[in-house]
Amino acid sequence: MSFLRTLVARLRALTLDRLRALLGPDETGVRQSLAALVLSSIAMIVGGLTLAASTDTLEELPGLLLLVPAAIALRGNVFGSLGSRLGTAITMGTFTLSPRLDTISGQNIVGSIGLSLGLSVLAAFLAKLVAIVFSISPTMGLDDFIVVSVVGGVLASVVVLAITLVLAAGSVKYGWNLDNVTAPLVTGVGDVVTLPALLLASLLTRRAGITTTLAVAVTIIGLIASVAMLRTALPELRRIAIESFPVLSVAVILDLVAGITVEKRLDQFSEHEALLILLPCYFGAAGSLGGILSSRLSTKFHLGVISPGPWPARAARGDIRTIFLLSIPVFAMTAFFAQVAASAFGFSSPGVFELISVAVVGGLFATLFVVAVSYYGTLAAVRLGFDPDTYGIPIVTSTLDFVGAFTLILAIVVVGI
Repeated sequence: MSFLRTLVARLRALTLDRLRALLGPDETGVRQSLAALVLSSIAMIVGGLTLAASTDTLEELPGLLLLVPAAIALRGNVFGSLGSRLGTAITMGTFTLSPRLDTISGQNIVGSIGLSLGLSVLAAFLAKLVAIVFSISPTMGLDDFIVVSVVGGVLASVVVLAITLVLAAGSVKYGWNLDNVTAPLVTGVGDVVTLPALLLASLLTRRAGITTTLAVAVTIIGLIASVAMLRTALPELRRIAIESFPVLSVAVILDLVAGITVEKRLDQFSEHEALLILLPCYFGAAGSLGGILSSRLSTKFHLGVISPGPWPARAARGDIRTIFLLSIPVFAMTAFFAQVAASAFGFSSPGVFELISVAVVGGLFATLFVVAVSYYGTLAAVRLGFDPDTYGIPIVTSTLDFVGAFTLILAIVVVGI
């Protein structure tokens, strides 16, 4: 018996040593990332359940599902970038949490609110335009799109901003690495609050006189906020606006294209409602993995730990390896949670094995894009002289939403659902 216990102990030690060798020296970072991803997945199930329970509303307001990926991603892009910038400031010792406009955090907070407002207006106009161009008919009116996008976006942004600032304060107090936790937790919270916020805002649509008046008012406010940010004398706020508006506008377009893919498959998703529960979790998991990688790379570029090059340096390869190791359990876990939620609330499902197969097969394809876009997108920002914290997460998450929609549909076809 003692021989067997000794053998088991040695095998366990060998396994742990091999695992540590794979993960590299940053075991704490891996644990923080995994914990954040688990919490994010659980949170996103709530968003998925909300989506699955809203099929009647989606059918009553055609085009709403087109807006959903863009609205969710916009919260993650704006406030994920905020967290990434604050994480770099904490690492470099320049961070103080203050609402004053003469501080880094104050200008970042105001910039995030202004970006959320202005880009929510843009998302509404683009959603209506995309629906016309791609012959998605019938759809809501433009005033309905604006009210849902802006009012829902503002409601969600208040909550996501508060969570982002709590994480920043917690990272200072408890020594968390903000790069490891911001992307997944902000994405998870964004999923939880954005969908209900959009549905709540949809109650203000199709109301004679009220909807149009409200749409005009919030459009004017969004335009004023955007112009004020671009013309401000505050250097950090103006830089955030100048660098963020172009990349976030492209991100909105990519997310709307992802929405088209899902909108045109609404019947298939409605037949197996567990797929609707999985949908935001799948996008969120891919975006979270990419956001973690992008944030860590951005900080290392800022600190000079890695230098720009066509092939990832050793420090960057360690982060990339970690993302691959996290991807399979994370995608399998999201599918399992989706199946449990579907069973608990009586939603239809193709089966737990099929759902996990779809998530893992699609997730592996998506992870390949995650790594490529995270590294080379961050590298491009550095080479062009832009802040990689501002560009990294929006480039990754929007591209992943665009690619993720196709990889998910591809996986559904491969699995045979």
